[in-house]
Amino acid sequence: MSYSSSEKNGITIITLSGKIMGGPEATEINDRIHELIDTGSKKIIIDLNAVDWMNSSGLGILIAAITTLKNNGGALSLTNVSERIMNLLKITKLLSVFAIYPDIDSALSEM
Repeated sequence: MSYSSSEKNGITIITLSGKIMGGPEATEINDRIHELIDTGSKKIIIDLNAVDWMNSSGLGILIAAITTLKNNGGALSLTNVSERIMNLLKITKLLSVFAIYPDIDSALSEM
């Protein structure tokens, strides 16, 4: 997994790519979200357009991110969620936990 981040309209967009399977990447993403919160950026969009696969550890990364943000008065949205990952969210009953949008522009307009 790799990631990059950018900002648009005061909202941070984190673009993930590859396979989200936990490991050292989980720590990197968690650290990045804490850095953003510390600098006052509490609205984050995670773009999953380039994510090939996600396992339960990957879901844990997303759950940790939304929990951290909510505990600090922030918000997290997911965009470009593939059918495969959407099914994973349904099976694990996490679909209602996340704000999910078809694309970045939709998420930006709702945050």
